[in-house]
Amino acid sequence: MRCPYCEAADTKVMDSRATDDGNSIRRRRLCQVCGRRFTTYEVIEEQPLMVVKRDGRKELFSTNKIFKGVMQACSKRNLPLEKIEAIGIRVEAKLRDEGAVEVPTERIGEMILDELKQLDQVAYIRFAAVYRKFDNIDTFIQELERLK
Repeated sequence: MRCPYCEAADTKVMDSRATDDGNSIRRRRLCQVCGRRFTTYEVIEEQPLMVVKRDGRKELFSTNKIFKGVMQACSKRNLPLEKIEAIGIRVEAKLRDEGAVEVPTERIGEMILDELKQLDQVAYIRFAAVYRKFDNIDTFIQELERLK
């Protein structure tokens, strides 16, 4: 680690401790050349999670997009906001636990549907209608029958 004051590469770690959130390590360092002290933080570098869209485009995974879609499906359902927010967090955590780097939108959509099936059946049907592109009443009825 280079000293921010004199640019020397010869620094010594004086103290290390985990931060309050436990997601990084705070290190107090001493420059062996100029004698000044400074603090650095060490964090895990996460590999970006990419979403492969139906047309082949790729974009960064966003829990915010999941939240917006689920919020629309859950509108006027009187569900706790924490449970809605938790869906995106759980989906991302599962994908990262699997070691995924690129994930097709179909996989994400199915994971969201699994979560909504547990949370609220009306929200599940609303999300499925948009995600699976229901185009007639028969498709709705088939999905309702599967849900029973």
